[in-house]
Amino acid sequence: MTDRIHPSSKPKPTTTTSTKPTTTTTPNRRLPPPPNKSHLHTPTNRHPYRPNPTTTTHHRPRRRKYLCICCFWSILILLLLLLLITTIAGCIFYLLYHPHPPSFTITTLKITHFNLTTDDTTTTTQLTSKLNLTFTIKNPNKKQITFFYTPFTITCSSHDTLIAQQSLTSPSSTTIFESKPNNITVIRSLLQANHVPLETETGNMIRSDLKKKIGLRLKLVIDTEARVKVESLKTKKVGIRIKCEGIRSLVPKDGVGGKNSSVSLAVAANVAGAKCEVDLRIKIWKWTF
Repeated sequence: MTDRIHPSSKPKPTTTTSTKPTTTTTPNRRLPPPPNKSHLHTPTNRHPYRPNPTTTTHHRPRRRKYLCICCFWSILILLLLLLLITTIAGCIFYLLYHPHPPSFTITTLKITHFNLTTDDTTTTTQLTSKLNLTFTIKNPNKKQITFFYTPFTITCSSHDTLIAQQSLTSPSSTTIFESKPNNITVIRSLLQANHVPLETETGNMIRSDLKKKIGLRLKLVIDTEARVKVESLKTKKVGIRIKCEGIRSLVPKDGVGGKNSSVSLAVAANVAGAKCEVDLRIKIWKWTF
């Protein structure tokens, strides 16, 4: 019996010839990290370009500061130049003309009628008075400096209460008083008041003064506007107020009880201690200073 050769169940190994690939070695280099995905934007989601505000407004404060400084110094220099020019012009004017302000003097003041009456039913006091006033205006300037005055408004008061008043105009048609250089102008006026109501306290104070030897204390206020003419140059009108205090006067004997007094009983006031002060009254829009 012949032996059979059975094939082996194990496959025969196959021999393959493999060639190893040739590799080239490179130095070890660090690659940059991948970009963060949060910073990656698609073209459709791009934000609009906005310039940095610090770069655009960086020079503005400096420019504004420079302009403010330039304006300040320009105005200051202009004011100083105007002040210098005005000072030089004033010095030249004073050296040429030697100007002096006018002076006012109360010459005489006579009370021709003074009547205080009290109504028993209403206990009100009324005053009726007449005063003759004479005052002078002196222009001490020797050169061509002339003063012009508008109509005067004269008020006589006692204890801040009206005693008599009058608006005096010039006898000429121009209604302007002219005071020429180195000249004295005499002005006369009649002041009066008709049935002026007085408060009870004021009436008692006036009666108390009339019992004294020095008499009633009076105050005169003269309001007007003056204009100065230097040769052919005229200035604008400037308001002035003349206050005269220190006047004392008695009244006619028959004037207090309610009877009318005659002109022969007129009493002259004591004006020896009267002093007159001149104040400028500058009007700006609605306010007068």
